[in-house]
Amino acid sequence: MNSAEQFCVLLLNNCRTLRSLQQFHARAAVTGLDSDPLVAGKLLLHCAVHLSGALDYARRLLLHNPCPDTFMYNTLIRGFSDSASPQNSVSTFSLMLENLDSPIDSFSLAFTLKSAANMRCLRTGTQLHSQSLTRGLHTHLFVGTTLISMYAECGCVEFAQNMFDEIPEPNIVTWNALVTAFFRCVDVKGAERVFNLMPAKNLASYNLMLAGYTKLGEFEFARKVFDEMPIRDEVSWSTMIVGFAQHGYFNEAFEYFRELHKLGITPNEVSLTGALSACAQAGALEFAKILHGYIEKVGFVWMIPVNNALTDTYSKCGSIDMALLVFQRMPGEKSIVSWTSIIAGLAIQGYGEEALSLFHEMEYSGIKPDGILFVTILYSCSHSGLVEKGDEIFDRMTKFYGITPEIEHYGCMVDLYGRAGQLAKAYDFVTKMTISPNVVIWRTLLGACSFHGDLQLAERVKRKLSELDPKNSGDHVLLSNIYAFAGKWKDVATVRRSMAELKLVKTPGWSMIEVDKVMYTFVAGFKEDDAVIKEAYEKLKEVMLRIRIEGGYVPEVVNVLHDIEDEEKEGSVMVHSEKLAVAFGMGRLTKGKIVRVVKNLRVCKDCHNVMKLISEVYGLEIVLRDRSRFHSFKNGSCSCRDYW
Repeated sequence: MNSAEQFCVLLLNNCRTLRSLQQFHARAAVTGLDSDPLVAGKLLLHCAVHLSGALDYARRLLLHNPCPDTFMYNTLIRGFSDSASPQNSVSTFSLMLENLDSPIDSFSLAFTLKSAANMRCLRTGTQLHSQSLTRGLHTHLFVGTTLISMYAECGCVEFAQNMFDEIPEPNIVTWNALVTAFFRCVDVKGAERVFNLMPAKNLASYNLMLAGYTKLGEFEFARKVFDEMPIRDEVSWSTMIVGFAQHGYFNEAFEYFRELHKLGITPNEVSLTGALSACAQAGALEFAKILHGYIEKVGFVWMIPVNNALTDTYSKCGSIDMALLVFQRMPGEKSIVSWTSIIAGLAIQGYGEEALSLFHEMEYSGIKPDGILFVTILYSCSHSGLVEKGDEIFDRMTKFYGITPEIEHYGCMVDLYGRAGQLAKAYDFVTKMTISPNVVIWRTLLGACSFHGDLQLAERVKRKLSELDPKNSGDHVLLSNIYAFAGKWKDVATVRRSMAELKLVKTPGWSMIEVDKVMYTFVAGFKEDDAVIKEAYEKLKEVMLRIRIEGGYVPEVVNVLHDIEDEEKEGSVMVHSEKLAVAFGMGRLTKGKIVRVVKNLRVCKDCHNVMKLISEVYGLEIVLRDRSRFHSFKNGSCSCRDYW
């Protein structure tokens, strides 16, 4: 490398934006250095791999080069393989095949195979396999290992095993790829067999087993491997924490995080966000505050993903003021994920106008909203009854930003009209959708029919759902409730009988509450042998008696089966899981503390009324997060304004 080339490479490494790189390119063209193979190759490498958003410019560099070499083709193929458009990697490979002066090598094949894997395109993958056979490169370690991964991503574990068997001397990376292949295809026994056959294992091998087990929910095996590991790193711990959190084992996720901290290991970004995710899903506000303090203490506040996770956690724990504070104090430029997190937080708490205000502030800051953000803002309009605003946002998304509506956007619009009681408009909207409505769309409309008691439309919608998903228990329950509301008990019995014949089981309701940094889970019903349930039940009986006397409580039993006595109906709704959780919290938490509960299903009308009465009679604040939104009960009223 001569001095001019060294100087160019040094300047190129300092280009941080596409504009500065274009200025460098212009200068190189004036001096004639752009025709130097080394400078041209480095320039293309910087565009395709190191600089964000410069792949199109890298492609033009390749096309305008009179004599592109193998390195330049491989560089562009590599760049596209890691992008959102991996198909461009394949087209670049095809272009390379036409250029006889740039021979295909192991890197060309491996990077293009990676693109085929990302696309999960078996046809492209097998064609590339043929290319590797023609050139005698299929047993090359780099190519062979990538072929194993490609077949795994395409769901062909037998082909992956056959490819592995053809490699004469597989190394540990190849063995690990085969383990991953079996897990990808949900073949746990196969993965275990390969792991046990490995002549040598490294830390990555053990971490792959952990990742495979936790992803499939096999935590007994995951714990066993974790305990047997000769050495663990941050990835090992974060895999366990995130795995438990994603499958709803929140106490276990907290347990591993505490153990990690106890051993003096500094958590990485993944383990922190995993623990925060567990807090968010469980509504564990106190533990979230501890994590926040730790993040501040160790200096992780500069990490944008951690701040985004904090914002999301506080929002889902019902502390929107803290979420806003974290968002406002976020260092550097806020990402689209940051804006989406805070807008979603406002949305689920019913602050529709505030969410819209932040949305417009984001637009003014120059950040272009994406499809996910529009789902969030439409959701916000839906849960705040802002029908006209929702219409405006939907039109702005399609006409101003040119975003094609996806099924989630249509779902939000159906929910918007349905919650507002505009059922005819919602049905008309569904029939005019440009894509075929799926079960979620029809189910959303059925839920609205159930809430507003529109039996005629509900029956029409249920017929559609029976065609698409006849074995969904939730649909049968909704229709049964509508019949019950209309007093059509014969039809209720017919629906329940149909459920029994199809062996459908209603999704059980559960509620969680955090008391002294410990999560307690309640399900409907009473178990005499459970001390916690017994304590909650005794407290609930006391609470229900008091709100009946002082608050005039009358049970909402219209949806309970008609063939049982009124007293039994009252008992049925009395032991709903959220009532038990609130009663337990009232008995255990200190006076003045907010009772925070998370429920997996939508709160029923009776429980909603009970929460309002408890807040009035006891002077207590209750924050309940159900499947779709937050309800903040205070002084006898709810933040949802009975609009949920």
